[in-house]
Amino acid sequence: MSLTVTVLGCSGTYAAAGNACSGYLVRGDGVSVLLDAGPGTLANLQRHVALDTLDAVVISHSHPDHWLEIPVMRNALRYVLDHRDLPFFTTAETLGLAEQLGHGLLVPTFVPHVITDGSEFSVGPLRFRTSRTDHPPETLAMRIDLGGDSLAYTADTGPKWSVGEFGPGIDLAISEATFLESDLTGIGDRVHLTAAEAGGAAAAAGVGRLVVTHVLPTGSVDKAVAEASDAYGAPVEPAEVNRTYTV
Repeated sequence: MSLTVTVLGCSGTYAAAGNACSGYLVRGDGVSVLLDAGPGTLANLQRHVALDTLDAVVISHSHPDHWLEIPVMRNALRYVLDHRDLPFFTTAETLGLAEQLGHGLLVPTFVPHVITDGSEFSVGPLRFRTSRTDHPPETLAMRIDLGGDSLAYTADTGPKWSVGEFGPGIDLAISEATFLESDLTGIGDRVHLTAAEAGGAAAAAGVGRLVVTHVLPTGSVDKAVAEASDAYGAPVEPAEVNRTYTV
């Protein structure tokens, strides 16, 4: 089976009407992994797979727009679906917050694993490698490989980190593009990319295809795509809810 990624939500900070916050379903060779679980993603996830058929959950960082469905998922798996031992990979801070909201009862529903900068782990044939981005708090971008196919997900990052940290051979990158260059007037230190920065970083890294995501609900996806495409030097695609991209 090909390596694919399905967008479950792609709004930055909060969900736009008809959208959800950050979440992606990564599938390959019979394995399904939920990558980030922002508010609203749980409903969209069930359009594609049953909750109790997931093979793992991976969360990039502790900002609520990337993980707050985890306590809800825990309740569904524990009290309704009677499912347990789901591997759960995330940062130490995110795990601590999830334990608090889960009243210290994540186990046995989840099997927690703390990951950090440079972690490597596998879910079936899917191989993950992390890189800490330019974003508070500890935030982990992911490179996911299956056979000869490679997917990169920037999670949230400012301009001091680049997808090029993952090295060559990235076939498809999903990059945040929160701002336009024209939005930067009056903004000091930034913890998010512009669409131009996303496109330029992908071009410099030799990324085969680029999908931009995490556009603010008050922003313009069309303008983000146009700005990223100009910097990338080729057409860029927008992340669209429930659309599946084949790597």
